[in-house]
Amino acid sequence: MSHGRSKPISITYETGPCFGRCPVYAVMVRPDGTGVFEGKRFTAVTGERKFTLSKAEYDAFAARLEPYRPATGEVRYDMGTPNCGNAPTDMPSVEVRWTRAIGDAQKLHFYYGCRRDNAAMADALGGAAELLPIAALIGPRP
Repeated sequence: MSHGRSKPISITYETGPCFGRCPVYAVMVRPDGTGVFEGKRFTAVTGERKFTLSKAEYDAFAARLEPYRPATGEVRYDMGTPNCGNAPTDMPSVEVRWTRAIGDAQKLHFYYGCRRDNAAMADALGGAAELLPIAALIGPRP
């Protein structure tokens, strides 16, 4: 979706709740190697924790998400949108925001119930957080 746009000054990856014990958290990372994790529900830690990541970790995370970055504005894959079709309910979601400057951001919302028609995107988004050094903050998967 993106071609030749400037690099973001931060990427925020935020998971949404599901019916059950899905980890709900937000993580924001910057190319300078700084990050903030905020555990919300069903995570090993709750509240904010700062962390650092290597350039390679940031680059891998950014590259994993970049193909799904909207050219402008917001794109939603959700029940009832043309991007989704018939979807099961009670699945988790993820929202990714690429921010370059105040008021200049792109956002992607993806509901995992839309996976059937968007499997590659679901796999890329679902595995992106594993590229960051936050596994101990998220905790074991239920």
